[in-house]
Amino acid sequence: MFFWVISAILSLVVAALLGRSLLSRDRTEPPAEALDVALYRDQLAEIDRDVARGTLPEDEAARTRTEVSRRLLAADAATRAAGARGTAKGPGRIAAGLVTLLVIGGAFALYLRIGQPGYPDLPRSERISHAQDLLQGLPTQAEAEANPGEMIFSPPEASAEFAELMQKLRSAVEERPEDIRGLRLLARNEAALGNFTEAARAQARVLELAGGAASGQDHADYADMLILAAGGRISAEAAQTLQVALHKDPRNGIATYYSGLLMARTGRPDIAFRLWDGLLRSSPEDAPWTPLIRAQIDQVADLAGETSYSQPPVATPPAATAPGPSAEDIEAAGALSDEDRQQMIRGMVDGLADRLAREGGTAEEWARLIAALGVLGESDRAGAIYVESQQVFAGDAAALGLLASAAEQAGVSQ
Repeated sequence: MFFWVISAILSLVVAALLGRSLLSRDRTEPPAEALDVALYRDQLAEIDRDVARGTLPEDEAARTRTEVSRRLLAADAATRAAGARGTAKGPGRIAAGLVTLLVIGGAFALYLRIGQPGYPDLPRSERISHAQDLLQGLPTQAEAEANPGEMIFSPPEASAEFAELMQKLRSAVEERPEDIRGLRLLARNEAALGNFTEAARAQARVLELAGGAASGQDHADYADMLILAAGGRISAEAAQTLQVALHKDPRNGIATYYSGLLMARTGRPDIAFRLWDGLLRSSPEDAPWTPLIRAQIDQVADLAGETSYSQPPVATPPAATAPGPSAEDIEAAGALSDEDRQQMIRGMVDGLADRLAREGGTAEEWARLIAALGVLGESDRAGAIYVESQQVFAGDAAALGLLASAAEQAGVSQ
């Protein structure tokens, strides 16, 4: 309240100064014609005095009066015209008043948009200290999941066949809790179904079994699952996992994105901006974090004082990607029986093949499909896909080399 009282008083003072300045400009000196009228009247009076003293003959006085009177009438007419022009300054005063209101009103509107009424002065050292307090006060994972954020994830509807396979995978992992490959597969597929708490539990077991051999990506995946399980909130456990991920792999995209998000939420937009801008400039347009950064980085840049920041231009994205069986997926399926493993791999392969047929995809995806078909023993189909992919990427030496390597792995190279 006190802030608005002071602001109102200052605004009135500014308005008074502006109004006084504008009004004083209308109080102009009398026009030169008015001075001429006074002069000619004095001359007429002087003529009468000269006649009375006998120093000016009557006939000469008459001629002089006639000439001076003529000039007096002309000066009087000019004075009236100048007065009429002066009355036209009223609309100018109205416009000046409107300008004053516009300046003051615009200042208030701008402050309401970018200002923070009632916010106290906060030196840089105090801001950093406050950010540290926010970091130290992050909720536990249990607290974050009990009071989740607003991030909504709509998992794809799983078929009855896939649901049955998932149940078998869960049972297989339960029977073999030391099987790290099966745990990786379980964590990945639980996350794909939106079961992030279960996915995080399986991934935590992966990290436990891997120990120091766990990669930065392993830790980043775990942090991702923890954050998604909490509806987008970043818990203390997730923040610590992000630190480990970046220590092992400073260029990890998932860990960098979430670390920037954490900095933005805890009062360090300067750090968030540096992390996100660097990641945005080094990432392909179809990276999962790219649209998330583009949607938020302008606001973060403003908070960081980067008022002239502009995002790097949007590159033409390749065809949308979708999950397909990687070599790791296929290897990890060893937790299932032979029949179930083949069925699960075939389902993932068929899904990738259908999408590539409808929408196209990257050379990496085509190569993955060729290699997966080779693992399934479908050499004829792998060969046909290889021929088709060569036509799709004709002229792209790098893509053709990748496809040839996959075809050789599948045993269908020409």
